[in-house]
Amino acid sequence: MNKKIYLASPHMSDEEYELKFVKYAFETNWLSTVGENINEFESSVKKYLNIKNAVALASGTSGIHLGLKGLGVEKDDIVFVSDLTFSASVNPIIYQNATPVFIDSEYETWNMSPEALERAFEKYPNPKAVVVVHLYGRATNMEKITQICKKHNVPILEDAAEALGTIYKGKFLGTYGKCAALSFNGNKIITTTGGGMLVSDDEEIINKAKFWSTQSKDPARYYQHSQIGYNYRMSNVLAGIGRGQMMVLEERISKKREIFDIYKKAFEKIDDIEVTIEKEDERSNRWLSVIALKEKSKVKPLDIIEALENENIESRLVWKPMHLQPVFKKYDFIKHDDSKIAVGEDLFNRGVCLPSDTKMTQEDMQRIINIILKLFK
Repeated sequence: MNKKIYLASPHMSDEEYELKFVKYAFETNWLSTVGENINEFESSVKKYLNIKNAVALASGTSGIHLGLKGLGVEKDDIVFVSDLTFSASVNPIIYQNATPVFIDSEYETWNMSPEALERAFEKYPNPKAVVVVHLYGRATNMEKITQICKKHNVPILEDAAEALGTIYKGKFLGTYGKCAALSFNGNKIITTTGGGMLVSDDEEIINKAKFWSTQSKDPARYYQHSQIGYNYRMSNVLAGIGRGQMMVLEERISKKREIFDIYKKAFEKIDDIEVTIEKEDERSNRWLSVIALKEKSKVKPLDIIEALENENIESRLVWKPMHLQPVFKKYDFIKHDDSKIAVGEDLFNRGVCLPSDTKMTQEDMQRIINIILKLFK
């Protein structure tokens, strides 16, 4: 069997910073949801993003959930959300018994279409919030999206689960909205094995989220609860991994960008392969390198995936749009324009996520590229 190459897998630092901080948690016996690792991990993310407040949580999904709750999303409220995403962007809206309305993508960024968002506001003038997803580390057109939401006085929650370290117009993604959720799942650019964070310049939102995340225990000498709470706080052990991972975040971004550049150069003479190009005012973290095959291409996404799979290499289709998911079929969807097929659906039909593991060697990459090039010959 050939060496396994993963789409994206955990990558601990060569210096074992993570193990040092985990050992510290064991040595001091701070193993639960309080401790120095949590405090320092939150501080390092705040300093990196230049944002005022953060709370480390059990997952990116819990960050979205508590962010929506902090924005006052309740039963029967309408929430606009990116259509081309993973279901974790939408599930927390349902947790709050609110109603998602799916917003199509644009081709330029693959992210939320400002045109579709404008059309959504025409149909639903009073949504409670807009959840903007930064797909695969690419920046949404936040300049236009922010202008639209300000005009309608509706807050933005950024789902920056895939976009830690991406810079747009001089600011990090996750600092444009009223609050933002980050993910440290095992496949993300840095990991705590599982975990997430909610960040915001709004201290009240983060204080509420911290309270809710620890079962909403009132400040009393006995266990008293005046609100429903959640078991969402990150442990001090996992936060130790996060502390160590933050020390190599920029290295991981550099490697992800190098991987993308190698693919881009390798496929530049293949007319049927399109790659997503950064804008001049963007530095993407390139969490996953993604290509789209032109409609006329005889090679299809599954051809690439199966060819790689046969050689023990992971790849993946682009996210299936939410409006096509059986569980969400009753909710409304706003297209980018009046074309026959939605942008997100078209990208799903033509897109492939290529192996983007930061532990890949040059030989690994050449192996992947050769398999793909062979299909086009």
